[in-house]
Amino acid sequence: MKKLLVLLFCLFNILPTAIAKPDGGLTVMILGDSLSTGYGLPADASWVNLLKQRMQALSPRYQVVNISISGETTLGGRNRIEQAIKTHHPDIVIIGLGGNDGLRGASIKSIHDNLEAIIQTCQQYHATPILAGMQLPPNYGIAYTQKFRNIYTDLAERYQLKLIPFLLAGFGDKREYFLADGIHPDIPAQKIITENVWDVLHTMLESGFSSAKGTIQTVPTYNN
Repeated sequence: MKKLLVLLFCLFNILPTAIAKPDGGLTVMILGDSLSTGYGLPADASWVNLLKQRMQALSPRYQVVNISISGETTLGGRNRIEQAIKTHHPDIVIIGLGGNDGLRGASIKSIHDNLEAIIQTCQQYHATPILAGMQLPPNYGIAYTQKFRNIYTDLAERYQLKLIPFLLAGFGDKREYFLADGIHPDIPAQKIITENVWDVLHTMLESGFSSAKGTIQTVPTYNN
């Protein structure tokens, strides 16, 4: 009997946790900084709002919750993530943090460790994380910018996460896509960001992640 209990315990910690959502609902939560708040733009122009519109066009039971804060750091996100999950019960969390840390020259280890803690908290509460990669301007030095960039690919590989390679891909090096401050994307850029996110997110929806059609949603848990 003891051997059977041990076997069942091991299987519980290895196999995906099945979460049935009979109403077909699915909530995506955005944990980001000013790049995800629509800084300097009309509220309806932000990429998060555009993503919400696209998802609800597929199903009115798809929800997008934005808990992004301008100026947010990975440490701030780490401190907020558990309560946010308890409050909003997301199925998917898009993590778009690290840019402010990098621009302030924070240590690579601190950025890595904070993002890792956020990922682990998501998985602990059976929310599937998607990591949005960030990049820094070349004037921060080749060594630092490369190590910073590698944080996202390394964590995605270790935790087998879906990765948005670069949130600002397609325009990050084009000044005309930014507001006067040269930091925050303008309205046309929001559409590009939406596509960057959708390229990854829609593959999860199409693979049966959502229970919108009465299927069972499986969310992998990891025990490190």
